[in-house]
Amino acid sequence: MRAAPGALGCYLVLTLAEGALPVATAWLTKLVLDNVVSGAALGTLIRLAAVLSVAGVVAAVAPHTVRYLRSELDRAVGLVAQDRLFTAVDRFVGLGRFENPEFLDRLRLAQQAGAATPNQAVEGVLGIVRAAIGIAGFLGSIYVLSPLMSVLVLASAVPTFMAELLLSRRRASTLWTIAPAERREFFYGQLLSSVTAAKEVRLFHIGGFLRHRMLAERRSANSAKRATDRQEVIIQAGLGLLAAVVAGAGLLWAVGAARSGRFSVGDITVFVAALAGVQGALATLAGEVARTHQALVMFEHYLAVTAAGPDLAVPATPRALPELRHAIELRDVWFRYSPDHPWVLRGVSLRIRQGTAVALVGLNGAGKSTLVKLLGRFYDPDKGRILWNGVDIREVDVTDLRRRMGAVFQDYMAYDMTAAENIGLGDLAAIGDPCRIEAAALRAGIHDKLTGLPHGYDTLLSRNFVSASETGDPETGVMLSGGQWQRLALARAFLRDRSELMILDEPSSGLDAEAEAEIHRSLTQHREARTSLLISHRLSAVREADLIVVLSEGRVVEQGDHTTLMAAGGEYARLFALQAAGYQATGDDGSPLLSRQT
Repeated sequence: MRAAPGALGCYLVLTLAEGALPVATAWLTKLVLDNVVSGAALGTLIRLAAVLSVAGVVAAVAPHTVRYLRSELDRAVGLVAQDRLFTAVDRFVGLGRFENPEFLDRLRLAQQAGAATPNQAVEGVLGIVRAAIGIAGFLGSIYVLSPLMSVLVLASAVPTFMAELLLSRRRASTLWTIAPAERREFFYGQLLSSVTAAKEVRLFHIGGFLRHRMLAERRSANSAKRATDRQEVIIQAGLGLLAAVVAGAGLLWAVGAARSGRFSVGDITVFVAALAGVQGALATLAGEVARTHQALVMFEHYLAVTAAGPDLAVPATPRALPELRHAIELRDVWFRYSPDHPWVLRGVSLRIRQGTAVALVGLNGAGKSTLVKLLGRFYDPDKGRILWNGVDIREVDVTDLRRRMGAVFQDYMAYDMTAAENIGLGDLAAIGDPCRIEAAALRAGIHDKLTGLPHGYDTLLSRNFVSASETGDPETGVMLSGGQWQRLALARAFLRDRSELMILDEPSSGLDAEAEAEIHRSLTQHREARTSLLISHRLSAVREADLIVVLSEGRVVEQGDHTTLMAAGGEYARLFALQAAGYQATGDDGSPLLSRQT
């Protein structure tokens, strides 16, 4: 393996030596005993005893060295396997596979198998070779003493070998069967232990309910494992009984041979050691073959992920993505998440002219956020086309397309990193540029808050980890409020100040009225001469847009500016009137909500 060739070479040599040592030790013991009985010279006995002692030293030291080398291989191969696995995952263009439960189960098993299986396979092959060396040596010793007994001992190993293969298949099948239950158990465990869910779990007193669900999944998985273990116990007990019968018969035969004078003391020693050794080696061989087989079966999950083709079509020769000079167009776009789901978008046609601000409004399920996902090519339309300056976005490099975009999603991320890193992730080229990061934070109105943190922009925004600057003082991790996190997400989007399309999906939903007004002023300035797409349920936030598009049940039912749509008296005017009535009824923050979900 390229991961650790030196450690692998040493591991190979020592492992093979371990296989030969028991046979050599048995024959050295025979020679010592026979020479003692025959009265050999003292020098001969000393030389044999010295060689036997060296073999004993090697036998004592080798397992510890082999264990260390195995750990080194585990670390080196695990690192390479993890890198390859997540490099493959990062190549997935869209989101579909991450919403597929079967793929998520396979990915979890791939993470487990990828780190362990290569070494398990190497160890298994070496174990097979080591066992084969032991079998050949011990079986040859028995053959010299009794050819018939060697055949009987070898024949007794066939059931063991077949049974181990059967059990290995059953174990691998069980792991795949219980994968959904284990993933659900993990989900409930996360709810019971995460700060995100802690408030509701305690307020609604649902900890016992979730714990019951978690333990039910564990019991379900345990039941499947128990059935496999019971089968294994029964089979292994039967194999052990067979081995005991063969060993007992062989021992009785050896005693009889010794009484008749056909065996010397050394011969009996070799026979007893060989009989035990060949049975142990045969059991080891069967076990190694079974474990290697199981490891390779599980490794299929790793290969399935790393060798998976693109989830969305990738052009062999991508077209160059032109600068956005004219418009982004959706032409008769239809989309649903699977053939079993209803249509989310139904023939949407829309033109987003360069340099304009377009707002999408509508009730839950209208298709607003789905339309945004299609623009970012997280999914492809089932019908229709999306054009960027006349070029279908399916024909260009998706990385280049996304590099031209900035976005704030309503389900924005709060990374367990420092404040500077949380902003810098918006443009990795700026992650080490404090000036750009602070400028983005100023524009988002979060700069003063961040400078006031214990370590300023280098403060860890999490209680889950301890940063290098906070070692020994985990209490210095800071948790921001929802509105502050939203400003941080805005700063991350503002960092992409060279983007040609800015997508703002509910960018101020977590802010109070004053902060919202401030953010929208900043967004208005940021959008000048830029193309932007704004989604908001606060209609007061979209009235200044150049074009307001109203979606209903996946269709564009109205479009125009605020004045035109109000005069038309259609869906937009109805929703605006509802919100205006809400302002008068509540008088809270001047921005009552229709809903946040899309």
